[in-house]
Amino acid sequence: MWIDTHCHLDAHEFAGDGVGQAVLAQQQGVGMIVIPAVEAANFSTVAALAGSAANASYALGIHPIYVPHASEDDLLTLRTQVAAAIRDRRFVALGEIGLDFFIPMLNQAPMREKQIHFLREQLKIAREYELPVLLHVRRSQDVVLKHVRQIRPAGGIAHAFNGSMQQALAYIDAGFKLGFGGAMTYTRALQIRRLAVELPLSSIVLETDAPDISPSWIHPGRNSPDQLARIGAELAQLRGIPVLEVAQATTANARAVLPRLPV
Repeated sequence: MWIDTHCHLDAHEFAGDGVGQAVLAQQQGVGMIVIPAVEAANFSTVAALAGSAANASYALGIHPIYVPHASEDDLLTLRTQVAAAIRDRRFVALGEIGLDFFIPMLNQAPMREKQIHFLREQLKIAREYELPVLLHVRRSQDVVLKHVRQIRPAGGIAHAFNGSMQQALAYIDAGFKLGFGGAMTYTRALQIRRLAVELPLSSIVLETDAPDISPSWIHPGRNSPDQLARIGAELAQLRGIPVLEVAQATTANARAVLPRLPV
């Protein structure tokens, strides 16, 4: 069985057929899909979608790209929703949260400071409820690490990891797993592929980030969670180990870092 630790099944690219996509993925051996929220407006959407698909769960959080239009009221809404969702067996993490310094507008005052504020407040909520976090980290590895170390949530996943080996080991030391997906399938992605081989297998989880980060064989087409097994096979080939070993290890890793995942 495979676990897709990051998939936006509610995205408009799926045209409202998130449940159908989950079924197709299940037919390809994907036993669980984690659907992260990105803003207060889709908290109820991801929860309902996870409740409608046999192999789905969800996370709640405010994505850094949505921070410019978010308010303190949205943080209050998040806290209220987390308090209610903690009784829902399909609610597994706080996310997608983090920092994005790749987009120029987000890396300038006052948006840079607002992103950091939202990250810290959400890390505090995660710590309060002993929840792991799903981190979005673009051009901001060391800054995110700084705040994770200060606030110390209950671990989580550095989604779509694209940092250095030193940064990878720092996340692992903080109780995090590292998410690998479609970017790993490109021969030109030398650093990501090197990390996929050299990192301990116990530190790696798989994801699609569908509909984004399509693997090489469908680029530039829409990504989907049924591609996860083939992405896992790519990891097995890179490491020179059996596909079954990768499936078993990455599934165990996902369950270890997201202990609320339904069995």
